[in-house]
Amino acid sequence: MVLHAQASLRALGPVPGGATTVVDALLDALGHEGTLVAYTATPENSATSRIHRAETAGLSPEGVDDYLSRMPRFDPATTPASPTMGTLSEAIRTHPDALRSAHPQTSWAAIGPHALAITSSHPLNCHLGPESPLGRLYDLDARVLTIGVPIARFTGFHLADLRMPDVPQREYRCVGAEGWTTFKAPDLDDLHFATLGAQVLAAATTVTTRPIGSATCRLIPLREAVDLAEHFLRLARS
Repeated sequence: MVLHAQASLRALGPVPGGATTVVDALLDALGHEGTLVAYTATPENSATSRIHRAETAGLSPEGVDDYLSRMPRFDPATTPASPTMGTLSEAIRTHPDALRSAHPQTSWAAIGPHALAITSSHPLNCHLGPESPLGRLYDLDARVLTIGVPIARFTGFHLADLRMPDVPQREYRCVGAEGWTTFKAPDLDDLHFATLGAQVLAAATTVTTRPIGSATCRLIPLREAVDLAEHFLRLARS
């Protein structure tokens, strides 16, 4: 199995050894032929993200310029995943066998036989579309394990969004490996994921829900979830 783990370890409850223990347990369950994947995005690395706007709100133009001048360049090998990704994502990123894609905003890390295929190519203008690691997960018929994470945060729904016709484009600006870079790409928005997720869960036939520790966990086939999400998005437009 190729498994994308999305986790709130706080929801899971106390675990001796913390995130490292959870990563080891997942790798043990997957076995040598399995691949463990995490979303390791870095929205703080951007001058156009909601996180950046929140952190610079109220600063003077000079203060914003100073803030931008101190932002470090993205390095796939060393730049931590955003705290918003959770400690499990960071534990997967820092595993000695992990590989990571090079997108300065929406990188992914993977451990296992499919890690190179998943992470080797990540075009700058394809954050979470068909040519991104998320697209590779869809191609590989991956499963998503959500550990205490609400369906409103299901990253795979971005792929359904980007399948829609006439997706609006916008400008992004971030600090890449070579310094500041500006590019156009599809506009990413997740504010509708709670409603979309409720529709998908009501219609899905192969989602497994179980408790682990104090967390409600779901094992979700990515293809089914994305295809259903696309169906409901198209219905809403018709």
